[in-house]
Amino acid sequence: MSTTDATPVLELRSVSTHYGPIQVLRDVDVAIYPGEIVCLLGGNASGKTTTLKTILGYVKPSSGSVHLEGQRISGLPTTEVVERGISMVPENRRLFKRMTVRENLEIGAYLRSDRDAVEDDYERVFELFPRVKERLHQRAGTLSGGEQQMVAVGRALMARPSVLLMDEPSMGLAPVLVQQNFDIIQQINQAGTTVFVVEQNANMALSIADRGYVLQTGRIVLSDHSDALLSNPEMQRAYLGQID
Repeated sequence: MSTTDATPVLELRSVSTHYGPIQVLRDVDVAIYPGEIVCLLGGNASGKTTTLKTILGYVKPSSGSVHLEGQRISGLPTTEVVERGISMVPENRRLFKRMTVRENLEIGAYLRSDRDAVEDDYERVFELFPRVKERLHQRAGTLSGGEQQMVAVGRALMARPSVLLMDEPSMGLAPVLVQQNFDIIQQINQAGTTVFVVEQNANMALSIADRGYVLQTGRIVLSDHSDALLSNPEMQRAYLGQID
């Protein structure tokens, strides 16, 4: 899509983040436009997950700012960030395993008061994931890894986000499920949700993304359209198929 005239739906402006004396992010600039899938790539300890935590307000930037639809959200509590339209599918899913699938989905909608629309969103989740509907009254911990991932995505969608954050969606899944998972990300995007994917599997992420950023030791070292990144010699040498 063309982003020339658009305003970013989510933007990080010169964001630096510290854990105590340790600087993790260094002047990170990221702009995500409505309707895009954007991926953030990098190896272990590059700062990818810290970027998501900074967006969600788990970590406050030591300098710079985060903006959602032009409004500054850095410094707000996480619950307010979620209410304003950001939700996340965390790494390793992190379901409440002793609770049922239904109860896990309900948690995704706990900040919402539009109950009729919430019921509509259950149906949307069931259309995306018929298996979730079949498992509705099972404890989440009894599901397979692929089914748990479906529930985790469904839980995030129950918040009706304008931007969906995904932290390492391919982690721990068999290759056939990874492909299925990325197909679902595309379906969610085509239904109108902007998606920001943090991922080590560069080939897979770039295959569905409009644009990508590459993070290395807390700095953005490359950013471009996905096709350009896939053909970039530096990217091929350092990342494609060779990420730790």
